[in-house]
Amino acid sequence: MRQPTLVFVYNADSGFVSALLDIGHKIVSPKTYSCNLCAITHSTFSMRDEWKNFVAGIAVPVEFLHRDELAQRYGLRDPKLPAIFRKAENGLQEWITREEINRCASLEELKQLVEQKLKA
Repeated sequence: MRQPTLVFVYNADSGFVSALLDIGHKIVSPKTYSCNLCAITHSTFSMRDEWKNFVAGIAVPVEFLHRDELAQRYGLRDPKLPAIFRKAENGLQEWITREEINRCASLEELKQLVEQKLKA
C-alpha cells in the first residue's frame, strides 16, 4: 500500500471572488476570520514560505483544497473545517480536527501538531 496523502482543507471557497472577500476579511477583521488554517499558513496574499518549505519536507504527499472543492471531489458536505484528512484506499478520514487547528496560535504550533501526528 502506498503512503496516505494528507488533504488540507480550508474553511473557505475557491475562486477569485472568494479570494478577494477573504483578503478583505483578513485585513478588516482578522479576529473573526473563520479559517485558522489559512490565517496561520498564509500572509495576506499567498502561502508563507516557511509553510511551503515545511510541507515540502514532510515526505508525504499533500493536497490543498477549499471546502467547495472537497464537496466536489470527495462528496463530503458540511464537515467541520478547517481540517486535515488522510486519504487512503478506503477514502478520507479526519486526521487533525478543526478544534486542534484552532488551538494553534502560530505556524510553529501547527507544524509541531503535524509532526506529532506523523510520528504517532
